[in-house]
Amino acid sequence: MSYRETQTISSVSRGVEINKVLRNTYFLLGMTLAVSAIAAVFAMALNISPMASLVCMIAGFVLLFVVNKQADKASGIFWVFAFTALFGASLGPMLNYYVGLANGPSLIMQALAGTAVIFFSLSAYALTTRKDFSFMGGFLFVGLIVVLLAILANLFLQIPAMSLAISSAVILIMSGLILFDTSRIIHGGETNYIRATVALYLNIFNIFVHLLSLLGVLNND
Repeated sequence: MSYRETQTISSVSRGVEINKVLRNTYFLLGMTLAVSAIAAVFAMALNISPMASLVCMIAGFVLLFVVNKQADKASGIFWVFAFTALFGASLGPMLNYYVGLANGPSLIMQALAGTAVIFFSLSAYALTTRKDFSFMGGFLFVGLIVVLLAILANLFLQIPAMSLAISSAVILIMSGLILFDTSRIIHGGETNYIRATVALYLNIFNIFVHLLSLLGVLNND
């Protein structure tokens, strides 16, 4: 077998493997989003307190480390569902707050629709163009650090304009991460579909939360 034939077979095998990771990632992502939504509805029905929401969020972050460690094992599936269920439940108080507003349900639907449009548009772009967005990694990491510091500062400053800026920045950064994470799968940088799912889930989760916050603030003006 010639070198060229060997390279061709290797390229085909690599392409098949990447497509498998993509299919598994999007399937698992859809399932985790459904579980997260169900958990959010249950949390709303139980009317959990903000403190309980915080506990769910902290527990979710703890499980995030477990998921990363178990991602190469069959048990990783269980842990990723537990992780997304906790994150979904943590949305209970926030969603109940918006449901209580006159146009709250409309704002939630707008945030859901906006999140879906952002995700599908950016994913389609990355999949269609096959462009390598790995160059964005450093910029996005720095952006996350800056936003985290701004969030901590605004806990004390409580400046409405800063809240708007933070939400807008998070949406932009998470949108960039959708391109970055999808590109990593396409180009073989991420071969574990559980880790890929978690990355995309966190992008979607943060876009929804901050888009809803942004719409709520703008609606009050």
